[in-house]
Amino acid sequence: MDAVANQGCRLSAAYRPTQEEAEEAVRTLLRWAGDDPNREGLLETPNRVAKAYRELFSGYEVVPEDVLSKTFSEVAGYKDMVLVRDIGFHSHCEHHMVPFHGIAHIAYIPDRCVVGLSKLARLVELYARRLQTQETMTAQIAKALDECLRPQGVAVMIEAEHMCMAMRGIRKEGAKTLTTVFTGQFDVSAERQARFMMLART
Repeated sequence: MDAVANQGCRLSAAYRPTQEEAEEAVRTLLRWAGDDPNREGLLETPNRVAKAYRELFSGYEVVPEDVLSKTFSEVAGYKDMVLVRDIGFHSHCEHHMVPFHGIAHIAYIPDRCVVGLSKLARLVELYARRLQTQETMTAQIAKALDECLRPQGVAVMIEAEHMCMAMRGIRKEGAKTLTTVFTGQFDVSAERQARFMMLART
């Protein structure tokens, strides 16, 4: 199984730490940072962090087939691009576990079916709620659409700001990273790519 397909496989219950173990790990980090986890303001922090992480990383509990399984074939012969743009997301960098956030633009050219528009936003959310790199997330979204819908082509563009650059290290706020993946008819046609980019950023 390749790296894109393999990322985010569900862990077995035997391997996954318990809630109590997760909370103890947070207490260890609090002590390592130089604070006292037993002081009043931090007493509930381990529990809150563990609950927050379960929500922030809930994408590990879902697979693309769960999101894209329901399709519609009655589209009156529509064959042009379907584009949903400006899909906002928040994710976490797998290198530093700090946030990055931005917008995703997704387009595909239907072949035999289309999917509900909200499902494209749910697909972004699925991958955003995992430890990620922006490059991998872009490729995962395109791959999932290709494999589940079998369209004539897919285009994905993500624009994001990474807090690992803004909060630490070089500390350059406002710098944006742009990644794209094109498949099928988008991959072989510069004209289609240009049209997608123009519509996504208009």
